[in-house]
Amino acid sequence: MGRIRQGTEQQVKQLIIVAGPTAVGKTAYAVKLAQEMHTEIVSCDSRQFYREMRIGVARPTDEELATVPHHFIACRSVAEPYNIYDYSEDAMQVIDTLFETHDTVVAVGGSGLYIDALRGHISQMPNPTAELRTSLQQMSLEEKRTQLQLLDPAYYARVDLRNPVRLQRALEVCLMTGQPYSEVIASQPAVERQFDIDIRVLSTERAELRNRIDRRVDAMMHDGLLDEVASLLPYRHLNTLNTVGYKELFQYLDGQCTQDEAIANIKLNTWHYARKQLTWLRRYQAS
Repeated sequence: MGRIRQGTEQQVKQLIIVAGPTAVGKTAYAVKLAQEMHTEIVSCDSRQFYREMRIGVARPTDEELATVPHHFIACRSVAEPYNIYDYSEDAMQVIDTLFETHDTVVAVGGSGLYIDALRGHISQMPNPTAELRTSLQQMSLEEKRTQLQLLDPAYYARVDLRNPVRLQRALEVCLMTGQPYSEVIASQPAVERQFDIDIRVLSTERAELRNRIDRRVDAMMHDGLLDEVASLLPYRHLNTLNTVGYKELFQYLDGQCTQDEAIANIKLNTWHYARKQLTWLRRYQAS
């Protein structure tokens, strides 16, 4: 486990952020830590926000939720628009309130951007109008790529061109501000938090992590993941459902592969996602 600290020793209030790749054991660690410190947990997992997604996002168990109060778990519907900027504002309001009665708050999650939001490293961007958002959502992925290349070639050169959420947000900012997204980001400094931040990065051997991922996917299927995914078919067009564990089973339900192939793809894609998380988390361990 690696740690970094941000803040000054004089600051009394402390946010402990439990980070790490998927399936490493963050939830159990965070619950135990919050129990020991008699505090509450703020989730920064961008998919555990949604009520309709339970099994496939490894939401904390009912027992864990009853043991320690959690925030931002099953708090919204997949049909409700919610982005990192909304979360940043909402989470800071919750954390500030918790600090009125607690010296320490525990945050947990594997979504690197949402961890950075808690740290104050996400620039505040203008929210698009409903009309603009709808217009962009109706564009194909290729159309979004073409538009972004014209409006912000610098960001186009480094963004994941397969990620519709990133493309959409960049285009929203370009069109709302009249400036390239990359320039808007660069012009906004990080927000200094008025509390101490301790990031604890959990880790394990890669072979063990991959075994844990495989076992967890098998457990999810046993617990009813396929039925959960089938219940979400009406929402499959939403970016929220473009998530490992869901998109592969949508393909199975469409007849594009067998169930065994879908399960194998979930395991492989979850491992790929975990490797991306490990790359992101190295920034914290190196700080």
